[in-house]
Amino acid sequence: MKFTGTDTYVATEDLGVAVNAAMVLQRPLLVKGEPGTGKTELARQVSAALDMPMIEWNIKSTTKAQQGLYEYDAVSRLRDSQLGDAKVNDVGNYIKKGKLWQAFASPERVVLLIDEIDKADIEFPNDLLQELDRMEFHVYETGETVQARHRPVIIITSNNEKELPDAFLRRCFFHYIQFPDIDTLRKIVAVHFPGIKDALLTTALTQFYDIRETAGLKKKPSTSEVLDWLKLLLAEDLTPEDLKRDGANALPKLHGALLKNEQDVHLFERLAFMARAGR
Repeated sequence: MKFTGTDTYVATEDLGVAVNAAMVLQRPLLVKGEPGTGKTELARQVSAALDMPMIEWNIKSTTKAQQGLYEYDAVSRLRDSQLGDAKVNDVGNYIKKGKLWQAFASPERVVLLIDEIDKADIEFPNDLLQELDRMEFHVYETGETVQARHRPVIIITSNNEKELPDAFLRRCFFHYIQFPDIDTLRKIVAVHFPGIKDALLTTALTQFYDIRETAGLKKKPSTSEVLDWLKLLLAEDLTPEDLKRDGANALPKLHGALLKNEQDVHLFERLAFMARAGR
């Protein structure tokens, strides 16, 4: 089975190659790229395209690698023992299976998404090396070894908030999702808004790329944000003429969909002020 994208997800050729190469090598696919470029959605679309269930592990700053394997609730067991509950005799009643355990135990091959791994502590990736290599782990409380029934397709995303350890990187197939060029973005828009008029799309995308390339911009608008913006333009039934900007009105229409902090809004307001002053 090969991944080439879906009807609702435009995968570039190099992205398809990366997904398929990771599956052939049986290694996790580490995907980086700007926020909003479809890293998380990639896993969902691979799941749909290959008809595999998906298990999603969303990483937070407090997440520990052990939680992906299992968690032992010793406090509940102690409380139940004090109450004389018979279930304390089976320690398995106090073991909560983590996402890796669920993926390993699945009767069919699954897609396992480890989302935003760079949010966790720097030791988090290294703590998973052995489990991802051997596809097994030991449960000390019960004495059992959990082995993967089928090697899951593992997709790991990172927003580059911190560097990942070299030992972890060596075990992954890496792909960086480049921000789409205008032709690829047109294809992405066509999937979401098939009836959009070409004149409006051309004007909007030209303006969008101009905004992204504005010097001093703190946060460049992403693919997901331009889709939100286009949705608003269509809802307001705006025309290409409505989108035209001049120096005195540098802020784009409905700019709240594209500019997400006051620094960038002030940047365009300053550009408008300088344009008026130069007249």
